[in-house]
Amino acid sequence: MARTGKAGVRQALLILDMISEFDFPHGRELVRPAENAARLVVRMKQRAKRAGWPVIYVNDAPRIWESDRREFIRRCSQPHCPGRRIAEMLAPDDTDYFLFKPRHSAFFDTPLNSLLQRLRVTRLILTGVTAHQCVLFTAMDAHLREYDIATPDGCIASPRAVQTRHALAILTDALSARLLKRPG
Repeated sequence: MARTGKAGVRQALLILDMISEFDFPHGRELVRPAENAARLVVRMKQRAKRAGWPVIYVNDAPRIWESDRREFIRRCSQPHCPGRRIAEMLAPDDTDYFLFKPRHSAFFDTPLNSLLQRLRVTRLILTGVTAHQCVLFTAMDAHLREYDIATPDGCIASPRAVQTRHALAILTDALSARLLKRPG
């Protein structure tokens, strides 16, 4: 169960698409910004664990309705895989939740909303890639479902910095997301 924070808020850390083979258009361009974000997401995950927040990974399913998280993580950790260092840094542990998604939003065709309701989560701390697509689409769906949204500085990335800046502008201006200080 998620621990209650300030004013009864129950938070969960979402880690979006960080475990990846990066085998998609612009995937290779994303590896370096994703590695930079991953170093900070590791710190955010440590903070979440200390606070008792659930940690929920939601990842693209590169194969149709893939469901074996261990096999997927093994593939992403292979020496030839561009996302190997990220997969090693951010490998989920047995207490973390791990969901596959078929499209951009972590809510679309996944049990994420049901899981969050069962955990009585009201605030989502969003991290991951790509800021201008999967993170932003997930944030929009979270906003529609009336979750509070926050993202730690440096914990989301896109292939190009301008894409991340644009996503942050939409997150903060249109979706009332809070930009949290950089994990340290």
